[in-house]
Amino acid sequence: MYDLQGKVALVTGAAGAGGLGRAIALRLAKEGADLVVNDLSEESAPRQGLPDVVREIEALGRRALPVYADVSSAQQVEHMMTATFEAFGRIDILVNNAGAPAGPDRVPVIELEEEAFDLVQRVNVRGTFLCSRAAARAMIARDEGGRIINISSTAGKQGMARFAAYCASKFAVRGFSQALALELAPYDITVNSICPGLVATERIDDIASALTPDSRSASDYRQEMIEQAIASIPLRRMTEAADIAMMAAFLASEEAAFLTGRSYVVDGGGLLD
Repeated sequence: MYDLQGKVALVTGAAGAGGLGRAIALRLAKEGADLVVNDLSEESAPRQGLPDVVREIEALGRRALPVYADVSSAQQVEHMMTATFEAFGRIDILVNNAGAPAGPDRVPVIELEEEAFDLVQRVNVRGTFLCSRAAARAMIARDEGGRIINISSTAGKQGMARFAAYCASKFAVRGFSQALALELAPYDITVNSICPGLVATERIDDIASALTPDSRSASDYRQEMIEQAIASIPLRRMTEAADIAMMAAFLASEEAAFLTGRSYVVDGGGLLD
């Protein structure tokens, strides 16, 4: 177990019922941190529910603040940071988890529309930049160090057909993390990225719907995706949200104090680099 008592963490994209953000927020709370949990809006999707996440965190004996904000908007990110300081007076850990939904971007590049490409970059890259900038400014001002953890992907280490927009964004997140790590090292702020493989969350449904051929059903294609993923993983199971949450908790802790600028693949051995 990692001791995060007295720490305040902000996790973006935390409302999904079985998503990475929710799992990470709950794991950090179990380790003792108070949480600010973010998502796009209360009405953005029926499966989302920041109030449920807040209740789960409070049941663990920790404090939690829900903040609805678009991470690609500088103004809304600043509002989120202001709300964090009004509630807790500090921020020690930022987890940039919010991601653009899979959909019109999962096509060959020759069919990829600019709007679909731009949306992925706006959320995945611009959102990571804006939240990191705001948190870094606050951490530097407090002069007590900090942790920034960015969620990239194995698709940010190896390209995939029909994932060009997504791959571009996740490669960018890793490069951004390395550069920011060098800039923030003098302030004892570490910056690392996590690269999950295909994770067993509801996003698989979105990906399957986007990639399913016209002659197939989305449910059948989803099952095929899962079977193919498991067959390619030496440890013979899908990556789970809890696996990513465990790595996030480690990187947020003092045990990872001398690690920065790194990207950590969590995929059961599927991608060896």
